[in-house]
Amino acid sequence: MKKKFITFLIFSILFSNFFIFKAGAVTTTPTPTPTSTNLQQKAQRLLDLVASDTAKLNLTEKRGIIGKVTDATTTQITVDDINGNTRFIDVDELTKFTNPAARGSFGISDIEKGSTIGVLGLYNKSSRRILARFVDVTILPHFVHGTVTAINNPDFNFTVVTDENKSLTIDVTTVTKTSSYTLLGGLIKSGFSKIIEKENVVVIGYPDKKDTSIIIPSYIILLLELPANPAIEIPGSKSSGQILPSPTSTRNGKTLTPIVK
Repeated sequence: MKKKFITFLIFSILFSNFFIFKAGAVTTTPTPTPTSTNLQQKAQRLLDLVASDTAKLNLTEKRGIIGKVTDATTTQITVDDINGNTRFIDVDELTKFTNPAARGSFGISDIEKGSTIGVLGLYNKSSRRILARFVDVTILPHFVHGTVTAINNPDFNFTVVTDENKSLTIDVTTVTKTSSYTLLGGLIKSGFSKIIEKENVVVIGYPDKKDTSIIIPSYIILLLELPANPAIEIPGSKSSGQILPSPTSTRNGKTLTPIVK
């Protein structure tokens, strides 16, 4: 009997300690350590940075423009774009400047008013400004439409008078591409020897650096079926202001005779 009582007492003590331990384990709240607090702060800062960068990406986009410089300082360029809008270009130490005509280094201090530049950078939708990454001085091609009034075969050039009565010399080079256009045949490869007087032409090229009345053409398109402007006077022409297309101007195997009333 005494032995059973001792056994019962031992089990009672063990069970009491067990329930006390479980109760303490459930109700005890761990105290944050300095290490865990630092980790939480770093994680929050990282989340804030990610959110900030995401917002910036949504606010900016890559964009390029072409315009004429109206003002330039060490940190900003103001241009009028091809649509007539005023644009503000920000530059920094990462902006790269180029100019094909420049000898040696070229930078923001070399940008001149009136010059045409192409800009590629980051456009801010909020401020509507562009942070430039590349600024290139460029020359836009000239589009000339007029009538051939004279041909200089030895020097491979010809004279075109525009509808505004402006005379230009078209200086053909070895890289110039010449084509003829007809409604039926479309564009057909042609050459300098096919150019004739009283013919309508379209010229795409760049002005000579020394003389802007001389155009160095990249492309010449002969408009074979379009009559010349009758208001343009051709030296040596016997017509009274009326210029007629040549009967052989089509050069596609067919002859077109102009009708004179």
